[in-house]
Amino acid sequence: MSRAFILLLDSFGLGALPDADKYGDAGANTLGHIAQWAAESGKPMDLPHLESIGLGAAAHKASGAWPQGFGKREGFSGAWGVAREQSTGKDTQSGHWEIAGVPVLFDWGYFPKTVPSFPQELTDKLQEITGVAGWLGNCHASGTTIINELGDEHVKTGKVILYTSADSVLQIAAHEEHFGLERLYQVCEAAYELVKPYNIGRVIARPFTGENGNYKRTSNRHDYAVPPVAPTLLDHVKDAGGEVIALGKISDIFAGQGVTQLIKGADNMALFDRLLEVADTAPEKSLTFVNFVDFDMHFGHRRDVAGYSQALHELDARLPEFTAKLQPGDLVVITADHGCDPTWPGSDHTREHIPVLFFGPAAPAQELPTADTFSDIGATLAKHLGVKPLANGTALL
Repeated sequence: MSRAFILLLDSFGLGALPDADKYGDAGANTLGHIAQWAAESGKPMDLPHLESIGLGAAAHKASGAWPQGFGKREGFSGAWGVAREQSTGKDTQSGHWEIAGVPVLFDWGYFPKTVPSFPQELTDKLQEITGVAGWLGNCHASGTTIINELGDEHVKTGKVILYTSADSVLQIAAHEEHFGLERLYQVCEAAYELVKPYNIGRVIARPFTGENGNYKRTSNRHDYAVPPVAPTLLDHVKDAGGEVIALGKISDIFAGQGVTQLIKGADNMALFDRLLEVADTAPEKSLTFVNFVDFDMHFGHRRDVAGYSQALHELDARLPEFTAKLQPGDLVVITADHGCDPTWPGSDHTREHIPVLFFGPAAPAQELPTADTFSDIGATLAKHLGVKPLANGTALL
C-alpha cells in the first residue's frame, strides 16, 4: 500500500526568507512570534505531536532560533526540514502550485493600494454586464473587517462589496439571503472573464450571512482561479490512474485541474473530520490534499495571535486520530504555502520559509536539507507514488 497526504496549514511560516526585505517582511516569523506571544502571556505553546515530528527543529533551521516553549532537541520521529519559495510572490496560488511542481516565475497582476483600487473601466463594465446596483469598498481590505463595516449598507442598497489584497485577486462579497448566493457566483464568473487582461490570478466569491453589523462569512466561498500553467503533481497522479482527493479550497486553487474528488468543510475541525474519513477509504496510489484555511483566513489576516495559537493546539491534539488510521506505506507531509505573521503590520501574507515535516510509516527519522524550492515536496511525493517525475524539484527522501 502506498498513499500520500499533504496537510497544508495555510500561512504557517517559520521565519523570513533571505529575500524577505524586498517584500517588506524582513524579520517576519509566524510561528516564532506566536510562540513568543504565548510565552509572554503565561500560556507557553504545547504542541507535543508537531514537536515530536520535528517542528521546533525545522523552525530553528529556518530562523536560527528555537520557538519559545519548544524543548525537544533530538529524537524526532519524522523527516524534518524547511523549504524556500522559488516563485516571485507570496500568494496562495504560487505557494500551492510550486508545492505541486509548478513554480510561478512570472509576475501576477495586482491592484494598487489606492482608493479606488480597481480601474473604473473594469467596474463600469462589470456593473453593465451584471446589473448590480453599484460597488462598496473598492479598496485593499481584510475581508472579515470590510463585511462588518459595509454589510449594513450592502443589505440596504444592494451594492456589492468589492475589495482586494496583496494577492493577485479580486474579491466580491455579498449577503447570501439578501443578494443571493447564485447571483453572487454569476457576478464573480463575469468578473473572472473581465480581469484576464490584467493577469489576475483569482476572483473569489465571499458570501456572508448575519445582520445589523454582525456578519460572518460562510463556507460557500468559491474561487475562480486561473489554471496552472503546466501539469502538476495532481495531474501526474490522475494520469497514472490514481485518485486525487481535494479537501477544502484545494480544487479551486488548481481550477479543478487534476482533481478526481472534491470534499468541502466549514472550518479546520470539519475538514479534519473529513480527512479522517478519507484516511479510511482512500485507495492505493492516491493523493489526498487538504488546506486548513482558518489559520490564514481567520487568524493570520485578522492578526489574531491568540486565535492562531489556539487553532494550532486544536490541530495538534487531533493528529493522533489521523496517525492511527495510516496504513503501511503511507507518507504524510505537513507544510504551508506562505507565511502570515499575525504580529506583523498590515493584514497581508509574509514571505517566509515553510515547514517540511514528513511522517508516517514511509517516513524515515532524519534531518532534511533546506529545499531551494517548494517543488521538492511534490517531487518527493511523486517518487513515493511511483508516478511521472515532476518538471521541477528534487525528491527529499
